[in-house]
Amino acid sequence: MKTLIAAAAFTAFAVSPVSAAMMKCTSANMTTSSNMMMTMPDGPGKMAANKEMGMANTDMSNGKMGSACRHYMKAQKAAMMK
Repeated sequence: MKTLIAAAAFTAFAVSPVSAAMMKCTSANMTTSSNMMMTMPDGPGKMAANKEMGMANTDMSNGKMGSACRHYMKAQKAAMMK
């Protein structure tokens, strides 16, 4: 049952319009996103995005690319919030 719920949630996320604008999880895109986040106005979205990018960088340094990509996707979503 948990597998079905997880699959349904993943499918819903994959076809959402927000995910269509997401950048792929590569170190070049992460660098670009980090630079763009520096120019964002201060606010809760910027704080959340910076937190997630920090966790993504830590995970990437530790060789945990799956977890790093999840944090990167969360950072992108947080950066889109107003």
